[in-house]
Amino acid sequence: MVTLRGSRGAKACIAGVGLVGALVLAGCAEGGTGGTAGTGSQSGGVEYGATKEQYRAAFADVDPITLRTQTPAPKGSATGKNVEDYLAAITEWSDGKIKFDVQYSNAVAPPAEIDDALRDGRLDLGQVLPIYEPAEYPANAALISTSFVSDQSVVVGTLQSNAWPLEVAANIPAISKEFEDHGMKMLLPVYNSGPNALFCNSARRDLAQLKGAQIAAGGQAQTKEIGALGAAAASIPYTELFESLERGVVSCSMSSLTVAVLGGFIPAAPHVLLDPDAGFALAPGAMAMSTTTWESLPLVAKQLFYDRLDVFVKGNIEDKIWPNTVEAVKQVKKANGSVETFSDDARAAVKKANDGILQELRSNTAVGDGDAFVDAVQAASARWLTLIKDLGYENETDYNGFADWYTAGKVDLDPYVNKLFEEIFLKQRPATA
Repeated sequence: MVTLRGSRGAKACIAGVGLVGALVLAGCAEGGTGGTAGTGSQSGGVEYGATKEQYRAAFADVDPITLRTQTPAPKGSATGKNVEDYLAAITEWSDGKIKFDVQYSNAVAPPAEIDDALRDGRLDLGQVLPIYEPAEYPANAALISTSFVSDQSVVVGTLQSNAWPLEVAANIPAISKEFEDHGMKMLLPVYNSGPNALFCNSARRDLAQLKGAQIAAGGQAQTKEIGALGAAAASIPYTELFESLERGVVSCSMSSLTVAVLGGFIPAAPHVLLDPDAGFALAPGAMAMSTTTWESLPLVAKQLFYDRLDVFVKGNIEDKIWPNTVEAVKQVKKANGSVETFSDDARAAVKKANDGILQELRSNTAVGDGDAFVDAVQAASARWLTLIKDLGYENETDYNGFADWYTAGKVDLDPYVNKLFEEIFLKQRPATA
């Protein structure tokens, strides 16, 4: 059975719609400027599992700290809720000693420039998108290119796809080193907004129906997957996607369910292809801090940023991915569409393209040993699929039935997050003084 909610003590506007994860992180800018980062006295740390009261006591002698950051969406939006909740948890657990000068809707820096803003001091903390600059982040780009290996199912797949890349990133030094070389401390190397699907303006399941279709997408891996279907990738500005689908300028868009809801184009493209066995590459984000800011923080503050990753990870899934999945399914049904899987020939074509991408990555030198990298990706993906099922998570419904099955708080993510800490995060947590 799916694990049910329990208790736990210590707890856009971008150019190309194909960058699906980036779309979810992007928003229409609002005005504003950042603050300045403060420094604290070097306080001793706490052990993992410390209570809120213990954390607050450890911050008693820490000078107030103000960090500049931004969220990807308007204040209160579901798209930025995981970021807002993470920041609020840091402030609460530090007894108000860490505060944030927050700008909304990427007002300080657009998605492609967030890494620059962390380097030049405009931001202290931000969500970074390495996919925008694959030449500068080749190891991260390689990891992103393998994102299709995940199970694509609605519960198990969502959990697995947000877990195994963290393990791979932790074990491939080149991935974090690219961030270090760009003046950043990586806090969370990968998180996504759910699986990508094809949203089409007419029913298309097999190669004959997909042949010649123009599909809005971006990124080398996605272009190869679309080409394998006999279709062609097209670059369509996000603001023009609804009209392009409605008028037939493009036949489909490769997007996550989250992006489809945010983009409002489901009524024009309610015929959805999302196959658990033939996934598309994603465009996930990462969270990082300016190295200068990170090094200025007392140990207890560094530990708090790690320990409250539970809030961010859980919020990304239960406050963003799954609620938007519910809304997407409702809109699909209202528009007389459905979520379908590929026919056998189309599924085989996508899987063949994905196998080819993995084969190419075996000669990738950015990750060190390309063969070892691909083997690690496949092993981590399989291992986390087993771990998640062993924790009791399972798919009791498919995407079409998810809106009727899911309610807020139905799935207890605490065992999942605890496993992430046990297997990955605790090994990276700053050591107690």
